[in-house]
Amino acid sequence: MEIENVVENVAFKLLKLAVIYLPEDVKQALQKAYAEETSDAGKTQLKAILDNIEFAEKYQAPICQDTGTIIFYIKAGAEAKDLDKIEAALIKATRRATVEVPIRPNAVNPFTQKNSGDNTGRLIPWINWEIVPGDEIEMTVLPKGGGAENTCVMGMLVPGEGIMGVKKFVVDAVMKAGAKPCPPNILGVGIGGGSDIAMKIAKKALLRPLNVSNPDPEIAKLEKEILEAVNMTGIGPMGLGGKITVLSVNIDYAYRHPASYPAAVAFNCWANRRATARISADGTVEYLTHRVM
Repeated sequence: MEIENVVENVAFKLLKLAVIYLPEDVKQALQKAYAEETSDAGKTQLKAILDNIEFAEKYQAPICQDTGTIIFYIKAGAEAKDLDKIEAALIKATRRATVEVPIRPNAVNPFTQKNSGDNTGRLIPWINWEIVPGDEIEMTVLPKGGGAENTCVMGMLVPGEGIMGVKKFVVDAVMKAGAKPCPPNILGVGIGGGSDIAMKIAKKALLRPLNVSNPDPEIAKLEKEILEAVNMTGIGPMGLGGKITVLSVNIDYAYRHPASYPAAVAFNCWANRRATARISADGTVEYLTHRVM
């Protein structure tokens, strides 16, 4: 088995799935939001979103013209072979997807302002690595749109304020973001670690299915409380008013230094795109987020 070829083909498939088909949990959350929204303007926007989802699937076209910055999350089995070939395979898959899906070129050199034209460049696609037991490789792609990315925020809170400080920080972030991240949003909230760690945790939290609660009951309770609070802002779908501003609040954390209390909020728009597959040592592939015929 040529691991590079397998990884390239699977990564290409994941990119195509992610930009065209929303995971079922996201679609169900949007359908639920449409049923519960009481604002006429908000309901109209949610209907347009649901229609957009249907048309994307029907015409095999990206669900949004902003196909995002490409981010991969790799869980690599410690006994898996040829892990050093994965990065090159992911870059090849990204270049293929840019042409064949197609996805919009979104990789720009910050100094020359030139677009690479193929969604690759220095450190892009970005790859998050995690070493796990076994010999399998699990890959997740997160195409992160620019509008939601522009509203992500990281802050160093006052340790003495504790959880109340976190609640205020998240609500303030949603209020400041307003319509910019194309609500209804999904919020990944990272607490602790350090400034960079908190944001990494927050972004990774966006990968958790919206119908899966945090396994810690106290954190699950906090997620629900923050969700209720941000949905009282009245921002509503696409910022036009309504009761559904956020679909889910996903919290994760790391232990912190006694003198600091980092917190981060990673926004994702309603098109919470992600796709995951697992590659076994024998080359067998299982797609975990989408049905693949």
